[in-house]
Amino acid sequence: AMWWKRGRRNYHLYYSLWQRGAFRFASRLVLAARYDFVHHLTFGTIRQSSPMGRLGLPFILGPLGGGESIPRSLRASFPRKRRFTEFVRETMNRLAGLNPSVRSMYRQATLILCRTEETRSFVPAGCRAKAHLQTEIGADPHLLAAGTGAMHDPANFLYAGALIYWKGVHLALQALAQLRQRRPQAMLTVIGGGEDEQWLRDLAASLGVTGAVRWLGKIPQSQIWEQYARHSAFVFPSMHDSGGTVVLEALSQALPVICLDTGGPGAILPPSCGFKIAVENRAQAQVVADLADAMQLYIDNPQLREQAAQRALEAARGRLWGHTVSAAYSLVEQTLRFTAQV
Repeated sequence: AMWWKRGRRNYHLYYSLWQRGAFRFASRLVLAARYDFVHHLTFGTIRQSSPMGRLGLPFILGPLGGGESIPRSLRASFPRKRRFTEFVRETMNRLAGLNPSVRSMYRQATLILCRTEETRSFVPAGCRAKAHLQTEIGADPHLLAAGTGAMHDPANFLYAGALIYWKGVHLALQALAQLRQRRPQAMLTVIGGGEDEQWLRDLAASLGVTGAVRWLGKIPQSQIWEQYARHSAFVFPSMHDSGGTVVLEALSQALPVICLDTGGPGAILPPSCGFKIAVENRAQAQVVADLADAMQLYIDNPQLREQAAQRALEAARGRLWGHTVSAAYSLVEQTLRFTAQV
């Protein structure tokens, strides 16, 4: 039935039905053998309930995401349809907090792992003491860059990800337009595809930066790694990303990152490895101006970029998959020991 859940239309219904089947299967396993705890990993969103807490075992939930929200000041430039989409998403988040099965899931959980502080704030107040911050991503040790390599063109910036409104590519395009008034050599490479691609291409044309943007579309992962090595910095202005895998990928390739200080990217990016642009209580014009200023700093200060590149690689070495898994299950072990003592 894998074909049935392709696309967005049947995705959540498929998952709800899958959850029921998984619970029945897990119930049979628990009757047949001894288990120490049950860990629910997927979907990993605050809106979906899990019945696994009813198995009678210590119940580990997460890492969860989805509680991130786009500041209202950044929504004005969205197409009307996308503003409505964001309204629906936030309404669903609020309704999920009233859903008895979701609230029951949180009460049954022994430990709740959350990817960001924004998601942790969605956990009911009475259960929040059980909620801890824990990333869900790690760097692949086999794909780490050997070093920072030769100096790249300092005016060559990269974005990789879906071309959908909340990824903030329109903010990067607006920042590029401002930057090119001062540094006309600045270029932006865009990797990815999505339902808002035409809107973004039209925006680039209206801003007069069509010739400064390379649209590579969807390319194989191996080619994306090659593109990391050809650019001076990674621009990723996503507005409610829970994770930020591409940010960690960029760091692992010694690429400084310019992102918004929100969601997963804001949580995982060390300040020494790039720039985190503040968004809280700030107008879109201010955010765009700060993005442009950060990009200009890397153009004008190659030494600053090189230092950030070295620190990016060091940060990625400290965030390998082994470190992520060890940190998560250290929390699990501590919680289970405490629960056993109580």
